[in-house]
Amino acid sequence: MTIQRPIINALVAAVFCGIPLLAVPVSAQSTADDFLDRLADPELRNWDVVEADVYQRWQISGSAAADYLLRRGMEAMASEDYAAAYDHLTALTDHAPEFAEGWNARATLFFEQQMYGPAIADIQRVLALEPRHFGALTGLGVMLEDMGNIDGALAAYEAAHAIHPNQPDIRRLLDGLRVQLEGEAL
Repeated sequence: MTIQRPIINALVAAVFCGIPLLAVPVSAQSTADDFLDRLADPELRNWDVVEADVYQRWQISGSAAADYLLRRGMEAMASEDYAAAYDHLTALTDHAPEFAEGWNARATLFFEQQMYGPAIADIQRVLALEPRHFGALTGLGVMLEDMGNIDGALAAYEAAHAIHPNQPDIRRLLDGLRVQLEGEAL
């Protein structure tokens, strides 16, 4: 099964950046970790609401300036002003190097431009700061698969799936790769 490149790009951008489909109010009493723990339940019925909550929490840095730079960078990326997006997101990673979502947004920018080396370097930063970032792991898997590193892609997809077993896009990428590997084994 082959998925066309534009569909994969849209899928990964949504998973990478956590484009929430629902607006969920952020509660100061709950952390992303609490919701990630819930998200790992394969029987979770409202996983999409929990996922949106995780993404919302990941996008809050605790700094108004950093939140502003993230917002401006994502807006520029959405309007395909990649130079402005790069400027905002690089200023963000310089200003707030401990803010995982800044690195993740810039990795998404690089991914969209098929600049896999810088994207993977930024994903490494994301995962050092937030090891359960299933979006970053999924994006990493797509890039590794494109580069022919099937074992690495499989490991990334499996890690993302272990964190978020209900996400159908992650499941689709994982299953597609497994089918491909089974075909090669025959």
